[in-house]
Amino acid sequence: MTDSGKNKIPLDTFLIGIGASPGISIGETHSVNRERVRAVERPIAAEEIPFEVNAFLEAVQQSKMQLEEVKAAVSDRQLAEHLYIIDTHLLILEDQMLIDSTLELIRNEQINAQGALKRTLRRFREVFERIEDEYLRERGSDIDSIGERLLRNLLGEGQQAIAGLDRKVVVVAHDLSPADTMQMEKEQIIGFVTDVGGRTSHTAILARSMGIPAVIGLENITALVKEPTPVIIDGSHGTVILNPSDETFREYLKKKQNYDYLEKELLSYRELASETRDGHHVALRGNVELPDEIPLVLAQGAEGIGLFRSEFLFLNRRIPPGEQEQFEVYKDILEKMAPNPVTIRTLDVGGDKFVPEINLADEANPAMGLRAIRFSLKERRLFHIQLRAILRASAFGPARIMFPMISGVAELRACRECLEKARAELAAEGVAFAAELPVGIMIETPSAALVADMLAQEADFFSIGTNDLIQYCLAVDRGNEHVAYLYEPMHPGILRALRMICQAARDKGIPVAMCGEMAGDPLYLLVLLGLGIDELSMNAPGIPRVKRVLRQVTREDGEQLLARLSSLPTAQDVSRLLEEEMGKRFPELFAPMPI
Repeated sequence: MTDSGKNKIPLDTFLIGIGASPGISIGETHSVNRERVRAVERPIAAEEIPFEVNAFLEAVQQSKMQLEEVKAAVSDRQLAEHLYIIDTHLLILEDQMLIDSTLELIRNEQINAQGALKRTLRRFREVFERIEDEYLRERGSDIDSIGERLLRNLLGEGQQAIAGLDRKVVVVAHDLSPADTMQMEKEQIIGFVTDVGGRTSHTAILARSMGIPAVIGLENITALVKEPTPVIIDGSHGTVILNPSDETFREYLKKKQNYDYLEKELLSYRELASETRDGHHVALRGNVELPDEIPLVLAQGAEGIGLFRSEFLFLNRRIPPGEQEQFEVYKDILEKMAPNPVTIRTLDVGGDKFVPEINLADEANPAMGLRAIRFSLKERRLFHIQLRAILRASAFGPARIMFPMISGVAELRACRECLEKARAELAAEGVAFAAELPVGIMIETPSAALVADMLAQEADFFSIGTNDLIQYCLAVDRGNEHVAYLYEPMHPGILRALRMICQAARDKGIPVAMCGEMAGDPLYLLVLLGLGIDELSMNAPGIPRVKRVLRQVTREDGEQLLARLSSLPTAQDVSRLLEEEMGKRFPELFAPMPI
């Protein structure tokens, strides 16, 4: 496996990154040049403006043609359920804000096309960087991908092909676009590693869906690997081992065999009931961004949609979507998921991030500013349009509506008043809508947890957004590398908050769901079972793994473990005991992370 004389990298060089897609790959590296091109801005003379305008428009058309070619190739490879990602990129290329802003800069500022595009992309990127939600923030990587393609076409620079290799390799690149990932043939590309990237990027999501192990965010892997190098990547733990020793090779070969066996076994769980050994049912549902994701959700055995993010109807456009446009999207997803329920979350983004005509000043702390339901209650006209669209769509399938970032009863009542106004208006117009539309709230602020008993009297269901709840309760920005280590899902304070929320829901007889990252991590399944969570909503590929754990335990197992964990004073103590317990029960799933 190794050839330390040829390779200057020391034996067993361990690197730690972000595990973007689980699984173990053992092979040799293949470097692909995906370094960002450098756009140089320069002033232009008036007579050069038409040339630069045409150059930009031709780059847009060339980029569209390239993506259409990717779509055609992907269709041949039966990955049609992922084509919405390429369609998203095509929509960005048709976005008038992107095109008009660039053309205006060329004409009005008299700068070259690449400089104008660079400025426009920077503005777009700044919008996404201010978004608190990690999943939404990572959509900025799509802007980066499109921008890179446009710049390369503007500069006439080709891009090294990633398909058509004649051997099995682990791709090494600075970054990879979703189009790159979609063109990967699993027979040749057995994994990939990158310098940059986030776990919720479309590239990472695709890798998980396609079953290609990946580790991203390694920072300098391209600088280390200059020639073909033996490598092991462990996408489950975010570990990369360059030039592994014979002993390490044998160890990981055994781990890979065990992992591959487990993955085949998981396929059999997709159609099985999501219930414990003692017959307790927990609904496993999907988190969805676009209707085109539904085939994947259904293929994984989801019992509906626990979180449909409506934000993408609103982002990156000059004018917010109208009622009819929203209605058609909601109707489409409800019809495709019927008879399973769909939970539609109302807009969960700050107004300054998508509505140019609403001039909001930059906020020093946007995470605690005018966002989510606060924005909707301020901009009642936009809220009213969305509520009407959801109500109209409810006639076509079992819908639920969910309000984000509720901090107290007054906000919930205000939301219900707005909903009743929309309902009365539609009734007067003779427009059909469901007689029953369950109204839920996301519990993601400490105040909502503290008054959960009061909120439970006026909500039809709770959905715990653990990502924000943990962040706000612990006063930790997990995107800040200096304090991210304090982001502890098993902090005793978080456990107490979760118990308080679940007890309040039980006392009032309303169901409680969870749609944050904890919901899709089987490590926490027993804890959530002990808490009495009724529904878990997650990214679709995680459903079989969670179901496998669920079907091998009892509710009493969860209650007993929760009691033991609740007596411990630190997050480290709780996590250690939890990992030990789950490691004993499921050694094939929770093997200790290599040191």
